[in-house]
Amino acid sequence: MTKMLRFARPSLAALMLMAISAPALAAAPPAPPQLKILLIDRQAILRFSKVGQDVARQIQNYGNQAKAEIAGQQKSLQAEAQKLQQEVAILAADAKAKKVAAFEAKQSAMQANAQKKEQMIQGGFLKAQNTIAQALEPILQTIMQQRGANIILDKNAVVYASPQAVGAFDITQASIEQLNQKLPSLKVELTAPPAPK
Repeated sequence: MTKMLRFARPSLAALMLMAISAPALAAAPPAPPQLKILLIDRQAILRFSKVGQDVARQIQNYGNQAKAEIAGQQKSLQAEAQKLQQEVAILAADAKAKKVAAFEAKQSAMQANAQKKEQMIQGGFLKAQNTIAQALEPILQTIMQQRGANIILDKNAVVYASPQAVGAFDITQASIEQLNQKLPSLKVELTAPPAPK
């Protein structure tokens, strides 16, 4: 039994020595990668790309159509309101109340329809923006890899940068050119906007 104890003591001492020296021998954590930043201007991409201009034109057309439709409905309601004012003077109270209620219901329905159309146009715009963003993502990844970068920031998120740095790291124009080739146009479909989260 005494022989066993002798073996246990050196082993225990060796384990304690290893435990104490292990942190010192452990490899230092790797240094974080050096930041290599590129800049884009998302608003400029939407404004100057072919697809962005196409979407803007379609949204403008939808808005103009909605305005024209609403203007026609308003004109019709104004004429109906004038007619109603003339009729109200000679109608009995219950008939007058029914006519006024029917007119107010038409007016409310027109306002609800106008609001729904506006929301559908906004929903179509949001859906188009998401489609453009999905098409842009692989383009940005490719440019980032080609330039050896590891971060892309929107220029609007940068507090300060020298003009030389912005010029050297801005990939907006290259992104627009590649997006123009990949997605030159996009049909905007009117849709309900996504539900708030």
